[in-house]
Amino acid sequence: MKKNNIFQENWLYSDNQNFLESLYNLFFINSKNIHQYIDKNFEKKIFELLNSTSFFSQSENAKKFLTSSIFKKKNENFIKYPKKKIISENFLKFFENIKKYGHYHSNLNPLDIKTKNTIPELNLSYYKLYKKDLKILISENFLHFKKKKNTFQDIYYFFKKKYCKNIGYEFKHLKDKKEIIWLEKYIEEKFLKYSFNKSEKKKILKNLIFAETFEKFIHQKFPGSKRFSLEGCEILIPLLKKIFKDSFKYNIQKIFLGMTHRGRLNVMHNIFKENLTNIFKKFFGNLENTEITGDVKYHLGIKKKIFNQCSNIELFLLPNPSHLEIITPVVLGSCRAAINFLNLKNNNNTVLPIIIHGDSAFTGQGVVQETLNMSQVLGYTVSGSIHIIINNQIGFTTSNINLLRSSFYCTDIAKMIDSPIFHVNANDPKSVIFVITLALKFRMIFKKDVFIDLVCYRRLGHNEAEDPNVTQPLMYSQIKKLKSIMEIWKKKLIFENIKYEIHFKKFLNDYKKKLNQAFLEAQSKNNNKNLEIYNMIQKKKKKSYRFSKISFQKLGLKIFTIPKDFILHPQVKKIFLQRISMIYEKNKFDWGAAENLAYATLLKLGISCRITGQDVSRGTFSHRHALLHCQKNNTIYIPLKNNLKSSVFFEIWDSVLSEEAALAFEYGYSIQPYKFLTVWEAQFGDFCNGAQIVIDQFIASGFQKWGNESSLILLLPHGYDGQGPEHSSARIERFLQLCAQKNMKICIPTTASQMYHLLCEYGISNSKRPLIIFTPKSLLRNYYTFSTLEDFLKKKFSKILYKKFLYKNILITRIIFCAGKIYYELKKKHLSLKFTNILLIRLEQLYPFPTKKIKKILKKCTSLKECIWCQEEPENQGCWTYFFYSFHKYLHFFLKKIVLYYIGRSKFASTSEGSYNLHLIKQKKIIEKAFATILK
Repeated sequence: MKKNNIFQENWLYSDNQNFLESLYNLFFINSKNIHQYIDKNFEKKIFELLNSTSFFSQSENAKKFLTSSIFKKKNENFIKYPKKKIISENFLKFFENIKKYGHYHSNLNPLDIKTKNTIPELNLSYYKLYKKDLKILISENFLHFKKKKNTFQDIYYFFKKKYCKNIGYEFKHLKDKKEIIWLEKYIEEKFLKYSFNKSEKKKILKNLIFAETFEKFIHQKFPGSKRFSLEGCEILIPLLKKIFKDSFKYNIQKIFLGMTHRGRLNVMHNIFKENLTNIFKKFFGNLENTEITGDVKYHLGIKKKIFNQCSNIELFLLPNPSHLEIITPVVLGSCRAAINFLNLKNNNNTVLPIIIHGDSAFTGQGVVQETLNMSQVLGYTVSGSIHIIINNQIGFTTSNINLLRSSFYCTDIAKMIDSPIFHVNANDPKSVIFVITLALKFRMIFKKDVFIDLVCYRRLGHNEAEDPNVTQPLMYSQIKKLKSIMEIWKKKLIFENIKYEIHFKKFLNDYKKKLNQAFLEAQSKNNNKNLEIYNMIQKKKKKSYRFSKISFQKLGLKIFTIPKDFILHPQVKKIFLQRISMIYEKNKFDWGAAENLAYATLLKLGISCRITGQDVSRGTFSHRHALLHCQKNNTIYIPLKNNLKSSVFFEIWDSVLSEEAALAFEYGYSIQPYKFLTVWEAQFGDFCNGAQIVIDQFIASGFQKWGNESSLILLLPHGYDGQGPEHSSARIERFLQLCAQKNMKICIPTTASQMYHLLCEYGISNSKRPLIIFTPKSLLRNYYTFSTLEDFLKKKFSKILYKKFLYKNILITRIIFCAGKIYYELKKKHLSLKFTNILLIRLEQLYPFPTKKIKKILKKCTSLKECIWCQEEPENQGCWTYFFYSFHKYLHFFLKKIVLYYIGRSKFASTSEGSYNLHLIKQKKIIEKAFATILK
């Protein structure tokens, strides 16, 4: 093994003082004593180090050395080193640090609040340089500066203008030197040359007039109404216009925009051209679509196409709840779906995500960190996003930075993914437009996230009904004195040319007329048109997923036969050999085989599949094995990708260790109008509560609020196996509580073929609502849950399962209703007791409640005396409350005199016992009580 040479390492630092002093002594006596790898400037470097204050102060030994006669001789030897050379090199270090730290001295704050850091590296004295040194002529050409013609002062002013004005650049932390060099070149060559032509100046003026006047008009006509004004950051409108215009240059086909409520109405109108009359009607409270419950006006989404001479771009503003940053991963998920769809057509890098954040939420919400962590991971990358932080320097009523974050900038978290950050004063249109141009170009070239810290202010309160002077008296007394950016830009243009005043008056008057006309129309009593379903999938004739026996077996062999040169782990090899035997009907099909066959079936039908989750490729319980690892060379083989058509794809990704961002990403993916099967699996169902915001605000209510159709499937392992409170319950009760208006489908299959049919039927269905499947754990290897080949070929998904009992001589007096794993424990007890008067019915579909199926059985049970709901979950959890309500609502007409009993654990604050032995005792009592002669 080749050893590293010590002299090629970074060894020149003060902690090595004894070593360096000895080395310097050797060098002074005879330079040949020094190893050949020490660079030519060794004497200069070590002299500077020994002379440095930090080194001197750390060592008594150093003090003696510096005052010794030996050092004086060495010092005389060093004086021969050219002074101009030292000055020149120190200036180069100084200029390099202006690039690195100049943002700390930039004029970023429109409020002119002094927040500058004291940075020693930005002072001449740090380099032992003086003002007089600035006037020295440079001895070598540097950038566009000429030797013996330009001074160091010329270069200094050049870098000050580039890096310390109204833009603060942070990019020197990037690991890729190519990115740094590209950014330096672009900034240093382009910025001072960057200017607007007359047409661009007028467009910016026009957009600023529209942005400001829109807000003021609403404030005047609807005083106190919430709209979450954009005032203080009106530059956002010209900024977005610039992005969309430049996107045509890069052949962008789709842009997905995510933002919170601040400025949303302004963006909807001035960017997406939402009809003003419709906006004003929402303020009047006119009824719209009464078929859905809807949402407040500043949460809604909208879509639009924009055109140039040659092409068009689809724009999507995704709807968002008040949970601020949660839209971030949703946007990325939607982008990934569009990318996957377009990649099938060989259109790469044509989807652009833009996410508008708030400064306090960006640092405060953990989902941001989760999403940034995912952003460059293979299963989630979208080739970079444009992030715009509306930094109005206040979070609700808190403006003290020390109460809002621990970092200097709100964007410091972005450094975790090695992205450039551009801070810019929002009151300088030229700087803002330059920065967004730079950001978009960087993103398109390097396919990385870019962050723009748009430093602005909030002219009004958090909402328009609040007085911000209550909590920020000094800040708002200052804001009150500030002219708006429209006034600043207007004044600048009129100073250049008086004709701009004519343009200003025309733009303003024409727009006011438009606002007034729309306001009058909005006062009419005509209802708005019904809300458009956000991303309605085009309805097609439902396909059949049935195959002949031979075709089904061929399909199974195709995905279960592994190449001979691919060396499997012995345990995995055994599983695949068993799967082959299942195809030939030598064994029954288990859950892993059934699920893989479901995906293979859908892929055969032209339906692409995406499956993600922690440990999902293997399966938490080692049952799926959809991605295989060669034991010889660690290569990967995905059987389901074997001979796929070019029109479909299959992807399976072990996700990052996240629930909230990961599930939100998949929700965003699932709402796009493509025929994809989208599956997210929790490692254990218990962990899905880490994504409760996504479940509550999007999955359960997204259609009713915004018309979002989602084809998302959640696989949530659930079952009481004595593994403790965090590995037992997927919280069925919470999902059932959220069920209404046919918003989702909830199932708990108990056989392998039921799982197969459920996935296949959902995959080919035209009706898109989220599907929640509570999947088994111990049942995965329970032989009684396995299925025959005939079960796959001839059966379909059954909402309820029960043993066909209806002989004339058998009278059913008791029905035990249940769901999930507990059925097999009840069945075992039932068989041992040989009771013939008790019927077990397991609900495989919980919601919508299978009323018709149950009624059909009850009509035949004429001797029925009592019903039981039996569950292993505590009484305040599981399905009991839901079943009790449904039983009395839908079945009471048939069972007027029948009492419904509860059998299960008593109420728990937690989900289960921590002790395995106690679990077994409780479980045994539940089963015995269900078959007791007398129920209480």
